[in-house]
Amino acid sequence: NLYATGNSGNKYSVESMYQASKVFEKGGPYIDLLGKTSREAKKDIRIKESGNIIGFKLNGKVIPMEPKSLCYNWIYINTLNQNPELAKQIIEYDAFTDISFNPKKSINCQAESCAIYVSLVELGLLEKALASINDFLMVVYGKNAMNSIEKPLF
Repeated sequence: NLYATGNSGNKYSVESMYQASKVFEKGGPYIDLLGKTSREAKKDIRIKESGNIIGFKLNGKVIPMEPKSLCYNWIYINTLNQNPELAKQIIEYDAFTDISFNPKKSINCQAESCAIYVSLVELGLLEKALASINDFLMVVYGKNAMNSIEKPLF
């Protein structure tokens, strides 16, 4: 579990932040999930009973739905950047895998996030990418991704 320190000084897992950022047809974001463990946040009944995800909202900022891995990668890479000892270890590697990742059940993959992080560091683009969600979108996903952004539904 990878943890970030919020503005309040509290520590939150990547998974809890991701689950707490989801906005559904019938509710959300469920900010109280920040205080839950990763497993508790992921298994919260509201995640399953609130309809389809219509977007993401984190720290008061709307994060586009597309590309599908944008919100998770944004959270993961920002959190990794807050953990310099772990980040230092990760940049020692050239490849990553996640043996439990199943593309039929999941969209997000820690291995992808780590690979993006290493690429950003090696290209000297980490600081630029983390300046804002729009900068991250442009640097990581490219100009075509920026053109495909629709206005948020909420």
